Amino acid sequence: MTVQVRDYMVLEVEHLPSSTTVGEAIRRLTRSRHHGLPVTDAEGRLVGFVSAKELLRHAGDRDLPLARMIRPGTYTATPETGLDDAARIMFRFGLRDLPIIDGQGRLCGVLSNLDVVRSHFERASPAKAETLKRLLTERYGLSFTVHRGLVPIDRLTPTQWKVFEDELEGRRYELERGFAEPVLVVQKGESWLLVDGHHRALAAREMGLAQLQAFILTCDRPEEFAARETGFERVAAEHHLRSVTDIEIDRSAHHPLVEVTTQLLRRLERGVDASGDSE
Repeated sequence: MTVQVRDYMVLEVEHLPSSTTVGEAIRRLTRSRHHGLPVTDAEGRLVGFVSAKELLRHAGDRDLPLARMIRPGTYTATPETGLDDAARIMFRFGLRDLPIIDGQGRLCGVLSNLDVVRSHFERASPAKAETLKRLLTERYGLSFTVHRGLVPIDRLTPTQWKVFEDELEGRRYELERGFAEPVLVVQKGESWLLVDGHHRALAAREMGLAQLQAFILTCDRPEEFAARETGFERVAAEHHLRSVTDIEIDRSAHHPLVEVTTQLLRRLERGVDASGDSE
């Protein structure tokens, strides 16, 4: 199924009426985290886009309405536009933000280049789940099913005893901005074994979140799987890991970027990768 702009666009769009003065636009833009803002008419239709550079050029005319200084029209997409097509538009024309309009030309969202990057990571997550599914099947001779759902953070059993402070801070930043890449969990009886996403889970708990999106692997023969002890469980028991609060935060070293498939292979062989999460 083709991923569409509607799957990743931001719905609550900060924008400026065309009657806004240059001075007010500068004030609004300075207080926001954007590099430019869409401009709309009285009916909410998109009429253009004003950038920080354009406002800087007219900084001496602070009482000038935007309607008299912006170039009419701008690059746009609709919610039904394919995400890859929208990304190409942004890349070809060097856009940070792409306004999204409905059939009547009204502004209904915005897609940023960060949203495109976010989509890349989120679309890569199913590949991680399929890799783990294949490895579990080979190891235990049992079939597994993958589905996406919410998991309770306080019921997760970690399989990694250390995370890195710098990566933990990075995950907080992502979560605050709506980037919630799913974690990877193996369900075994009443246990939720957290295989990938320890930085995310700990950051989310520290932020007061109760649940996380996850790719959940369940065995098609749960009773047989429940009777076997996995390497994940052995590592959790060895390091007294009962909840994410038992994870150590390493403040003395930087997080190593490790390719996920290699890491998962090592975890299945030794239980868990001591060098860090795949984030």
